[in-house]
Amino acid sequence: MGNKNFSLTVLLIPFLPLALAFVIYFGKLQTNSFLLINQTTQNIPDIVWASLTFLGNGWGIFAIAFPLLLIAPRLLTAGIFAGIISALASSALKPLFDFPRPASVLLDGNFHRIGDLLLSKAFPSGHTLTAFAIASALYFSCAKPKRAPLSWLFVLAALVGLSRIAVGAHWLTDVLAGASVGLWCGMLGARLSQFVNDKQLLPYTAWSRIIAIGGVITIYALLTQTMDLDLNQPIQYACIGLIAVTLVSFLKLQKSKAI
Repeated sequence: MGNKNFSLTVLLIPFLPLALAFVIYFGKLQTNSFLLINQTTQNIPDIVWASLTFLGNGWGIFAIAFPLLLIAPRLLTAGIFAGIISALASSALKPLFDFPRPASVLLDGNFHRIGDLLLSKAFPSGHTLTAFAIASALYFSCAKPKRAPLSWLFVLAALVGLSRIAVGAHWLTDVLAGASVGLWCGMLGARLSQFVNDKQLLPYTAWSRIIAIGGVITIYALLTQTMDLDLNQPIQYACIGLIAVTLVSFLKLQKSKAI
């Protein structure tokens, strides 16, 4: 279990990307920074950026993390709490600022775009916010000696943010703000998970069964919806398989307990 409290330094770290976002926005570097990144990332196949964007989708990241139900339920619990908080934060902040997206400002054809035409509610990037929230939650829900191997999660979250610029959906400022808010959401999620005792995390408890039901709902969502981009369909089917295998193992544990 992670530490109960966060140091002042840790709590202040999210202000760094937020401060950089302010510098870019008020320094009138918004368009130039976007075009530089958007054009540079075109050298990498679209499928790579589409896959990374999938990792910032709530359904997608829950599906990929679902095996933690059996392996590390506390980490999954922290991630679920962080995911809920990040969804609420994104839903509140996007309409509050309602900033235009690149496609609303730049002429179509002047930048690379993948997927649907998105015009409004750019700030902050919801995918980036979610990715950093989950990374932060998983990282801080672990005890300090065990955190180092999870540092790569922040690199992955940063790549998710980069993918949102690569697909032409967000400005760099949106991504930086999403990272900041996401880090705080993850810290809060990790903190809340500490109020769940170890017995409540066992496979036979109501909480674990609620999560399992969430897995079934996620399968339905993955089967009936396109998660951001059509290129992600193969990943969606793979995630359905991952959840299904995990649920089979989970049900076996329920049966063995009943016996």
